[in-house]
Amino acid sequence: MKRSAVILALAIAGILSFAVSAGAQTSGQPAAQNPAPAGQAAPGAAAPPAGKRPPQTKSQPEFDAWKAAAGIADAAASEKAADDFATKFPDSEVRVLLYKNAMRLYLNANNSEKTEVTGRKVLSLDGDDPEALVTVAEVIAERTRDTDMDKDQRYAEAISMAQKAMQTLETDLSVPAGTPQERIDAYKAGVRSQAYSIIGTIDFKKEDYPAAQENLQKSIDAFPSEPSAVDVLRLALTLDKLQKYPDALKLANRAVDLTQKQETSVVGTAARRERDRLQQLTGGAAPAPAPAPAQTPPKN
Repeated sequence: MKRSAVILALAIAGILSFAVSAGAQTSGQPAAQNPAPAGQAAPGAAAPPAGKRPPQTKSQPEFDAWKAAAGIADAAASEKAADDFATKFPDSEVRVLLYKNAMRLYLNANNSEKTEVTGRKVLSLDGDDPEALVTVAEVIAERTRDTDMDKDQRYAEAISMAQKAMQTLETDLSVPAGTPQERIDAYKAGVRSQAYSIIGTIDFKKEDYPAAQENLQKSIDAFPSEPSAVDVLRLALTLDKLQKYPDALKLANRAVDLTQKQETSVVGTAARRERDRLQQLTGGAAPAPAPAPAQTPPKN
């Protein structure tokens, strides 16, 4: 489930959220009596970027409890700390930051089930959070199987989440003043890439290959500096299904190049198998085994 573009996007998100969290520290005391009007900067301060106001604490005890919980690096312990904090401070704005931290830790641990659980906790507090939307949507897309009785509903939910994330990127990022614009742009590009990847993956699983081609290409184009080997391979397989073999081979070769350091990984092995198959079909260098049918790409 870990794609290079997604990891970079989440890393950027982590930097942004750290800045948001640091901003919460400045509000560890009760809010000022005469704050600057919404959408305006205080005298002498840089104008904040457009988007949602960063979450803030309302008291020193709330801030101290948030800071202690935010420093936990174990996923399960982080989730428990977030639950305990939410019980103690049921109206706190920064609850969402703690659940996002737990979600990322579970994601890094490749625990899909708990990633979805904590991601949904984020969305229960902020249903427009782009990072949580694409994270939960990707888990749904990758974990849903053809044998699932509710697969159509799950696919529909994942697509809706991915589409919503691309919309709320422009309205619901909590970005503190001073964040470099290039960092914000890179984060947005990563989320868009992930969102299109989710939709394209579902198209592929539903055997709607023309739609899969369109959306997987959009995923790659959205973040061209950090192409995902999984997306490139999945697009190669899509073109294979459409019998566009020369174009498919170009992408399979690209997937091989992107996995040079992970040749024996699941993605690297699948990329080389697909390249070899397409080389035979297009008259290129042919390996010994007979080509196998195009396969569904592995999980991220």
